[in-house]
Amino acid sequence: MSKKVFYRYNPATEEYERVYPSGRQRLWIMLRKLFAGILVTAILFVIIYLLVGTPRETALRDENTQLRTQLDILNRRLDASLEVMADIAARDDNFYRVIMGTPRVSTSERFYTANNEQRYSYLNSLRDAELIKDLTIKTDLLDRQLYVQIKSFDELQQLARNNRDRIDHIPSIQPISSENMKKMASGYGYRRDPIYGTGRFHEGLDFAADTGTPVYATADGKVVHADWQSGYGNLLEIDHGYGYVTRYAHLSKFKVKEGDEVKRGDLIAETGNTGKSTGPHLHYEVRYRNSPQNPINYYFMDITPEEYDNMIRQAENAGHVMD
Repeated sequence: MSKKVFYRYNPATEEYERVYPSGRQRLWIMLRKLFAGILVTAILFVIIYLLVGTPRETALRDENTQLRTQLDILNRRLDASLEVMADIAARDDNFYRVIMGTPRVSTSERFYTANNEQRYSYLNSLRDAELIKDLTIKTDLLDRQLYVQIKSFDELQQLARNNRDRIDHIPSIQPISSENMKKMASGYGYRRDPIYGTGRFHEGLDFAADTGTPVYATADGKVVHADWQSGYGNLLEIDHGYGYVTRYAHLSKFKVKEGDEVKRGDLIAETGNTGKSTGPHLHYEVRYRNSPQNPINYYFMDITPEEYDNMIRQAENAGHVMD
């Protein structure tokens, strides 16, 4: 680019004379150009910063997005773990502790950190404070519940050692062996009556099996009934003490009589199709203090976890009762 040359008209000589700027003027021109360049560069930088961002900022934004995603995943996993813990606690309070005749774990002991907001106030200054605080509370709660549950199981284990006789008298095996059972015909709960077609509460489990299939006592006890009873057909009833009674209905034969003492696993009867029944099967009930219990909760000695899981699915999917 050529250098600019300035001229000024001289009326005395009637000629144009070249003008040479002073040092101050030349300095001002240089400073003006420099300032203009800096201004243009700054404007371009601001535009790039606002619209694109620096590579470091882009990387930080991507990293923050990944961290937030990981926190959300952790939050969902904690929710799932807390649901599992709630199921374990419910079984502990309503089944295992009932069996052992010991009080439930108090709610305050299980959830003592749940509403202590002051404990987590130091997190309020963090970015995404609510999410981080929520995760911290859930993590502390899960830790607390695991600790309480482990202590509870330790206590129950010690009670089991000290109450062996009670354990022997609690129903805890299947009344029919797995290899002899065709299928779970009906589960515990509301089902459709096979004869009357109406909905009713089914107080036990129905095991479909051929007539003559061996039936076993599910715990130690005393036979208090071995005779015909309307609806049940041939009914055998065992009082196990400690509030537990089991019933075995629609039998074809009795192998014990009223007044006999039996042990868990003893042969007590054979399946049949007597009474109000639509096919050969065993109707089995567990009652605690004369209140019907779901027998599915009382198989903890003679079946594997896989067999137990399969039995639960069958009991939930079984539709119609057979009696």
